Amino acid sequence: MTDSQKSDETATGTTPDNQGTPAPSPAAFAARRPVPAPAAPRPGAAAPAPAVAPPAAHTTPLDEAEKFARVEEDGHVFLIVDGEEFPVGQYPDATREEALSYFVRKYDDAVSQVMLLEQRVAAKAPAGDMHKTLKHLAEQVAERKMVGDVLALDARIEALGAGIKEAEATERAETEAVRARELAAREAIVAEAEEIAAKDPATIQWKTSSNRMNELFEAWKAAQKNGPRLGRSNEDTLWKRFRSARTVFDRHRRAYFSQLDNENAEAKRAKEELIARAEALSTSTDWGNTASEYRSLMDEWKASKRASRKDDDALWARFRAAQDKFFAARQAANEVIDEEFAANLVVKEGLLREAQGILPVTDLNAARKALQSIRDRWEEAGKVPRADMGRMEAGIRKVEEAVKAAEDEHWQRSNPETKARTNSALSQLEAAIASLEEDLAAAEKDGNAKKIADAREALEARKEWLETLRRSAQDFS
Repeated sequence: MTDSQKSDETATGTTPDNQGTPAPSPAAFAARRPVPAPAAPRPGAAAPAPAVAPPAAHTTPLDEAEKFARVEEDGHVFLIVDGEEFPVGQYPDATREEALSYFVRKYDDAVSQVMLLEQRVAAKAPAGDMHKTLKHLAEQVAERKMVGDVLALDARIEALGAGIKEAEATERAETEAVRARELAAREAIVAEAEEIAAKDPATIQWKTSSNRMNELFEAWKAAQKNGPRLGRSNEDTLWKRFRSARTVFDRHRRAYFSQLDNENAEAKRAKEELIARAEALSTSTDWGNTASEYRSLMDEWKASKRASRKDDDALWARFRAAQDKFFAARQAANEVIDEEFAANLVVKEGLLREAQGILPVTDLNAARKALQSIRDRWEEAGKVPRADMGRMEAGIRKVEEAVKAAEDEHWQRSNPETKARTNSALSQLEAAIASLEEDLAAAEKDGNAKKIADAREALEARKEWLETLRRSAQDFS
């Protein structure tokens, strides 16, 4: 058989009759198996470990491999494991070295795959696909259709199995932790939504609460789309609670705003009635009574409920316009009247200066006559402008009060009863003084110094009282 014919045959490891492509080298075999890419993570899930570069292809020297094999002249190869032989296969029409190399390459390929798995376990790659690969490798090695230290390879495969199981347990624990955190986050979303929905509709800030409820819904959708699955039971239960809270909140909001619309409509109707009354009074010329009615309308307006802000502002503008129309007309009328009363003001200012000339009152009768004359002319002069009424009335009132005070003082002095009491007191004091003078003369005659001093002191006091009463009596006269 020529070399070219040998290259066209396939060594199957069983019989020399199967033909095909030539057996690949260990390096070429390892190179054509792509490194498994990590599964794309679900959005929001933890990122997978980075891809692991494949190790260099493992190569077993033939002198080392000969310790684990026996090769016959016809190309049959046997694996020796602890003294026991296992038929591996046949590589016909080749040298013993070529036949041994072929089955060693199968062993090296398995070792290379084991090395790759070991690196992936060390790099914490996802354990699911590694478990399948390792199971396939273990089955290949168990068939004993390769030449090499298969016992050592079995041990490495067994260790890999333990490592992959540990990685799977770690992944499960991490997955459960992520799921627990996600469950707690979903629970928090639902609990806050339920808390908002449970509030008294009368106390809710609807704009703020509506915005927050929308934020919670967006957070729920993002978690549903990007977060880990929580299990159908958990997700259904939480969604029903969340949906129920949103439904209750929406029902309360619709009811609240429906009631608010009714209240706004009623408030608008009531204020429109006030506006109608205000507009009906806006052309009145009964200035005093109409101004009083407008004050009553303003009190009713303040006590009424507010309509919506837009309506309330427009209603107030109409109500205010009706008032302004009336008070502007009253102001214009008053200005006309004030112009007419300007001449009266000049007269009354002259009378006020004349009245102020009476003060201070020295002659009560003359002051009375002068004030009465001024008062008659004051009334005849008529009204003055509104802005000057208070000043003029205060000025004339001050003069009147001064004259009244002088009259009161004169009455006190000329009161007959007071005068009689004063005269009686004078008589009593004069009699007391005469008696004290007799007592003083007797004490001086006796030479009693103490009685003399007492009599003199009492006599001087009575004389002072007498002088005071005599001055009062002169005032009365």
